[in-house]
Amino acid sequence: MKAALHNLGCKVNAYELDVIQQKLEEKGYEIVPFDSEADIYIVNTCTVTNIADRKSRQMLHQARKRNPDAVVVAVGCYVQTGTEQVLQDAGVDLVIGNHKKGQAAELITEFLESRAVAENSKSTGESFEPQGSRLQEGSKMPEILKTLGGSSLTDINHVYNYEEMTLQKTAEHTRAYIKIQDGCNQFCSYCIIPYARGRVRSRHYEDILKEVRGLVAAGYQEIVLTGIHISSYGIDFEDEPWERGECVNRPQSDERHDYSGASKLVDMLERLAKESGIRRIRLGSLEPRIITEETAERLAAIPQLCPHFHLSLQSGCDGTLRRMNRRYSTAEYARSVAQLRRVFDHPAITTDVIVGFPQETEEEFAETVRFLEKLSLYEMHIFKYSARKGTVAAGMKGQLTEAVKGARSDVLLAMTDRHSTLYRRAQTGRRAEILFEEIKEIDGREYWVGHTREYVKAALASEENLENKLLVCEITGMLTDEIVTCRCEEISL
Repeated sequence: MKAALHNLGCKVNAYELDVIQQKLEEKGYEIVPFDSEADIYIVNTCTVTNIADRKSRQMLHQARKRNPDAVVVAVGCYVQTGTEQVLQDAGVDLVIGNHKKGQAAELITEFLESRAVAENSKSTGESFEPQGSRLQEGSKMPEILKTLGGSSLTDINHVYNYEEMTLQKTAEHTRAYIKIQDGCNQFCSYCIIPYARGRVRSRHYEDILKEVRGLVAAGYQEIVLTGIHISSYGIDFEDEPWERGECVNRPQSDERHDYSGASKLVDMLERLAKESGIRRIRLGSLEPRIITEETAERLAAIPQLCPHFHLSLQSGCDGTLRRMNRRYSTAEYARSVAQLRRVFDHPAITTDVIVGFPQETEEEFAETVRFLEKLSLYEMHIFKYSARKGTVAAGMKGQLTEAVKGARSDVLLAMTDRHSTLYRRAQTGRRAEILFEEIKEIDGREYWVGHTREYVKAALASEENLENKLLVCEITGMLTDEIVTCRCEEISL
């Protein structure tokens, strides 16, 4: 049978869909493009904004239009927060929640077998009662919502153990994303994700190590450790078993908001660097408060760790940060940046910023502008605030107009263009290790293009096959606004 898959949302979602595809292939399914006709369509949904919800519904309905007889499967975060809508959507056949993604291939096969039995019973006049109970009133966070009209529910906030998944390959041939935890305990006032993903659940070290070793054996040079809130990695482990290397997950109270994951995260990084054989380790988004003097020094002592850090900020104004429930100040954020710059040589530091948050005044936005100008980060991802139904911020007074949000976004987009260009130009004359990934034609000439450890895109004119090769080169200047050029005196393959 032919299966088509489509991902919406974050890198964690992408990782999970890669695992689903891998397991379908193992069961003999043929994977085809999503815009072609298939027997099964799987949409890994996102719910981070109301727009993401709408896109999730659109992709599900597009699948139904492509083949009215196909099985349409909805998985992921929109399933968790849009339970009633998904249940009532006649265009969706099977719905799978976040903590059952690892079993998606099996659930799809079971669904197809059950449907075949039902159709056979219908043709012979026999009665058929699908397994599973109906949706209970007031229930939330589904395990499997629809199987031939039946449903079975589990509240994801009562799931304490990480659902193990192991990836053997990705679409990329040089870099692989590795999921190390799920869930979030922070409850920022604008964010729905804790309700869609549940509480923090960390992956056992031995499982991470096994997956990384498998990817190293398959030729991958770099891994990116990702999750919903990786700064909380290990806070759900009992301390004593962790010291013995026998991590045991523990239930967490809803009130648990813990930033103490830094030590567990760094413990894991140190062991992984020594035991896995991977050449490069890159980290996903971090909470700024975990970057203390001790943590920064321990990170700097890991040779494989790339000096590229995404420290989520969201606002450069303390008043706005308090309304966002972010639990740190701009002074604390600036200290974290300073600590990284103290121990790493010219690290790349990136961030996220939300503009137009409810009640953000002109002066508060001006504070953000001044703060970010002073920090001069490598890159900023700018988001216009979008009210998300079900969050505290959506009910706040002082919602701003799209025009105001758009104007403020433009200011910060122009700033990040300037700062990014300054950072790239400052690479000129430096020696950099580059992982080459693909050939690109730029201004009529072919170049091998890859990324430095700081995640600066670099290009080298060479007739050699450099795919998945790590070379130390000298940065010679700017090839384009976004790509630096380099030279290597000797290419050793």
